[in-house]
Amino acid sequence: MEKRERLEKTIAAEVTDRSPVALWRHFPGDDLRAADHANAIVEYQRQFDWDMVVAHLPSTYPVLDYGIVEQWHGSSDGSRVISKHKVTRSLDWTELRALDPNKGSFGRQIECLRLVCEALPDIPVIFTVYSALDQAAHLCGREQMVRHLRTQPDRLKSGLNVLTENTLRFLDGVRKLPLAGVCLVSRYASYSLLSEEEYRLFGFQYDRAVMTSLSPKWWLNMLRLEGDPPMIKLMTGLPAQIIQWRDRDTEPDIAFGKSLCTGAICCGLSAERDVYLGTPNTIRDTARDALQRANHRRLILSTGSPLITTTPLSNLRAVRQAVEAG
Repeated sequence: MEKRERLEKTIAAEVTDRSPVALWRHFPGDDLRAADHANAIVEYQRQFDWDMVVAHLPSTYPVLDYGIVEQWHGSSDGSRVISKHKVTRSLDWTELRALDPNKGSFGRQIECLRLVCEALPDIPVIFTVYSALDQAAHLCGREQMVRHLRTQPDRLKSGLNVLTENTLRFLDGVRKLPLAGVCLVSRYASYSLLSEEEYRLFGFQYDRAVMTSLSPKWWLNMLRLEGDPPMIKLMTGLPAQIIQWRDRDTEPDIAFGKSLCTGAICCGLSAERDVYLGTPNTIRDTARDALQRANHRRLILSTGSPLITTTPLSNLRAVRQAVEAG
C-alpha cells in the first residue's frame, strides 16, 4: 500500500495493511541554511522511511526578522534561547508591521520546503506553522504575553492580527509547492496556561483564520497541541485531518482522546520516556499497547512532540519495525 493511500484510509477509519508511523525532530545548526536543513530532513526520511515527512521548521522562524536575538545552547529538543525580545511594552504590539513572506527567514523556509519536495516527490510532506499566540510569546516572553492578554487585550490583538497576516501571506508563498498540508502548532491551547474562553478570544479565532485559508489540494493537515493538558475538544472545531498531543505524558489518554476526534490521531509514544530513555524491546511493547488501545484504527504511531536530538538510532528503528509487527 502506498503512503498516501495508507494515510487516507487511516484518516477515514478504513482497513490498512498496517498503521502509519512517523517521527520527526529539529536539526539545530543545519536549520540556519535552507539547503543544509533540507538535506538533513531528506536524509533522515531516507534512513527510516516514515509514512509522512514533517518538515519541523524552527519555532522562531515567523518572528526572526523582527529583530529578536536567539541562540541554540545545546538543548536536547533543539529549541533556542531568546536573549533579546522585540516587544518590551504593550504599546509595541500596535507598532508591528507586516513582513515580506519571500525574504529573510520566511524565504529560507520556502526554499527549504522546495528542496525537500524536489528530493522526495512521492512522499507526503507537511510543514510547521505556529499559532499567533506562540509567535507572540517569542516576541515578548510567555509571562509578559499572558499579562498583556489580560491587561491590554486590544493592543495584543493588534499584534496578533499582524502575525496572522504574516502567516497567511507565507502560506500563499508555499501554495505552489507540491505539499500535502500543514502542521499547526499551539502551545497555548492548554488549560494550565489559559482558560478556554481566553484561548477562544486570543488563539482559536486566529488559528481558524489560518486553517480555513489552506489550499484545497492540501489533504493532510494536522494540529499539534503541546499544552498540558490540551484543549482537544475546542480544537476539533478546526478543519484538520489529524490531531496530535502528548498522550503518554498528559491527559487525555489515547482512547478518550481518540473519542473526541473525527479524523486520525498521531501519538502513542513519549519522545522522552519511551523513545529516548527506552530500549527497542520496551518501545515495541509500548507501541503494541498503543495500537491495541486504538483498535488498530485511526492511529498514526508517533510521539506527541519532536524527538530529542540524541535519541538512539536503534530506538528509532524499533518504532519503525513496531508497525510492521502489528
